[in-house]
Amino acid sequence: MYGILPLAIIQAALLAAGQVCVKLAVSSIDRVSWSWEFILSQLTNWWWLVCGVCFCGSGLLWAYILRHYPFSTAYPLSSLAYVFGLVAAWAVFGEKISVNTTIGILLIMAGCYFVSRG
Repeated sequence: MYGILPLAIIQAALLAAGQVCVKLAVSSIDRVSWSWEFILSQLTNWWWLVCGVCFCGSGLLWAYILRHYPFSTAYPLSSLAYVFGLVAAWAVFGEKISVNTTIGILLIMAGCYFVSRG
């Protein structure tokens, strides 16, 4: 059986990647309408497909984690998604990251390390 930390890292990365794909998908929408043209345009938006794959993978891995590890250990490690989300905000969307935010993310990472060591 794998240690929980590598599994939690992969699960959180998939979850954050899914959220990035949602943002990319909705960013490509000019105007929402309930027309067939709009619906078909969203069905051919590849970001929605990638989003679904990421969320599906994340959900399946989360189910595995919950099955094999204590909830009191697994659930705090889900906060690693915030770390990946912040990295994506900077790398993909070019957002500026403040010093306070960086300190907060480092504290989350430290907390996850200690939680995973039980």
